Amino acid sequence: MYSFLCKLITATTLSISLSSYVFADDNNRPRARDIGLQVGTMSPGEFNAITDVVGVRVGHHTVNHGEDIRTGVTAIIPSDHNLYIDPIPAWVHVGNGYGKMVGETQIREFGEIETPIILTCTLCVWKAADALKDWQLAKPGEGQHTLNPVVGETNDSRLNNMWSKNAIKADYVVKALENAKSGAVEEGSIGAGRGTQAFSWKGGIGTSSRVLPESLGGYTVGVLVQTNFDGDLTMNGAPVGRELNEYAFKKHLEEARAGIRPSDGGSIMIVLATDAPILSRNLDRMAKRAMMGLGRTGSIAHNSSGDYVIAFSTNKSVRRNRSSLKPVPTQTLTNVAMSPLFQATVEATEEAIYNAILKATTVTSERGTIKEIDVNHVQAILEKYSVLNFDETLPPNKVK
Repeated sequence: MYSFLCKLITATTLSISLSSYVFADDNNRPRARDIGLQVGTMSPGEFNAITDVVGVRVGHHTVNHGEDIRTGVTAIIPSDHNLYIDPIPAWVHVGNGYGKMVGETQIREFGEIETPIILTCTLCVWKAADALKDWQLAKPGEGQHTLNPVVGETNDSRLNNMWSKNAIKADYVVKALENAKSGAVEEGSIGAGRGTQAFSWKGGIGTSSRVLPESLGGYTVGVLVQTNFDGDLTMNGAPVGRELNEYAFKKHLEEARAGIRPSDGGSIMIVLATDAPILSRNLDRMAKRAMMGLGRTGSIAHNSSGDYVIAFSTNKSVRRNRSSLKPVPTQTLTNVAMSPLFQATVEATEEAIYNAILKATTVTSERGTIKEIDVNHVQAILEKYSVLNFDETLPPNKVK
């Protein structure tokens, strides 16, 4: 039913010039590159998704319950190996800390992650953490006396009654985990992105990746985002939000009068994966660059915005058995080798956000409606500012 409704909505809203798009999946809405919106100079991976980092899997469970529940769960599983026995290097960077992220302090203390990552709604985090804990403890050897579940959130209450006991259930988390797979990732108004927004339009889940050329290591960087923030939407430098008459503090700037309470909310969860052999210190440095990618899209990280980046490395050479009492040898990249990974992070983050917005479909509940962005208008604006099809208008990138 959900797939049918998505097709019905998009068939109505995008009846003009559909032949100009190459659709990425049966959502019937394009990703950024499908309309010629190419971000940066580095090439994406096969699926242009976080799952291009080998071993990473993503699963969703979308919740549409009654007239007031529009939410869901997205699960990111970093690896098929036993994360508890051999935790992987990780870090959490807090861009702006107005949020409720479970498990953050232990990651920042040990520089490691020992469970999958769950994304959901703000007041769902504790139930989701409990469900993730039970799911992992049920696996032999996947936890002993304790476990540090990792759960992030954004506030989807414009569409979702997140105060309801029906907003999230343990089996929703289990379904997202059991649905997790490699390959192409579903994007838009799905999973944890079901009720979220971005720049006053419908937002949701988006993903992108970059593969460094062999001369720079050949490593892959993948990003997945859960968007729910405001600002002035900018795409490849083009002022899309301004052109569409939606931008931050619009009433204040246009009406120049006091007494209007400014919008001050919104959040984003950014999950950053790489197969580069690096430890928590340089994962922290990469995570900070993800905020630069966010900034390129027009966000300023508002006062009450929860902006978190969870970064991890899947490289086997930097895993350390949690019970080892002897020094564990590791081979890691030096600081001088990090700049290409920084660029890959910024580019993939920016494009993942664009994909979340472009793929998102209109969602309605008794709490209101958040409309999908008009792709035809967006494409016309991007053409006006000559920021499309850089592969045709700029010298080719021949770095190998």
